[in-house]
Amino acid sequence: MLLRYLVIITIIFNTVTTGIYSGQRDKFVFTQLKYDGDWDPYPFTYQDIFSFLGLTTSIKFLQDRRIITVKDNLLFSSPFVVMLNNGAFTGFTDSERKQLIRYLTNGGIMFVEDSSGYKQSHFDKTIRNEIEKMFPDRKFRKIPRDNPIYRSFYLLRGITGRRLTNNYIEGLDIDNRTAIIYSQNDLFGAWARDKYGNYFLECVPGGETQRFEAQKLTLNIIIYSLTGTYKSDYIHQPFIEQKLRR
Repeated sequence: MLLRYLVIITIIFNTVTTGIYSGQRDKFVFTQLKYDGDWDPYPFTYQDIFSFLGLTTSIKFLQDRRIITVKDNLLFSSPFVVMLNNGAFTGFTDSERKQLIRYLTNGGIMFVEDSSGYKQSHFDKTIRNEIEKMFPDRKFRKIPRDNPIYRSFYLLRGITGRRLTNNYIEGLDIDNRTAIIYSQNDLFGAWARDKYGNYFLECVPGGETQRFEAQKLTLNIIIYSLTGTYKSDYIHQPFIEQKLRR
């Protein structure tokens, strides 16, 4: 299974061989979706995520984020795309939906986050409607605790974010993999700092412990986008179960 995902990632990465992104090849690229709406509530958090990624893993990454639209051809050179929102979102056009369907059914992964941290927000209602239009035979579901997302790097026992809106994250599966990961807990808000380097958003209700757990989940989601269901393979089960018992 790992080989399958590495092949997919290699193929996608190798589609860009010229221009500014020719150096990406075997590097992780933090790609964020730009759209007509409040798409960028935390424009600098990717820098702290990179620092954490470099400190705790051996993953190579480009030093800047890539900002794309759905219609951008670079979408297909980006195995992992982040979509954040903290306000306005009117939905996708028909052509954008077709492009996203093509991207997701061919191996792409999207992390979608309602950065408001509240249930039943305008964005929440709109994005669920958009997903239903794109995949009428599928729905968001709670991602079970044995999903490899929770063990791709850290072994996580619970779900957090800047706000503990839900004690779960949701996903939409395509071909036995979670192609869309959806959070309403504002994970990225747990990374946000002011110009002096201080966290300026409180994590509710768990404080700094909750912040660190949110950061670990962020890292797990990124590594899941690179390894897929690798950590659910049978060979890992005894080790994982032993670690969880501790």
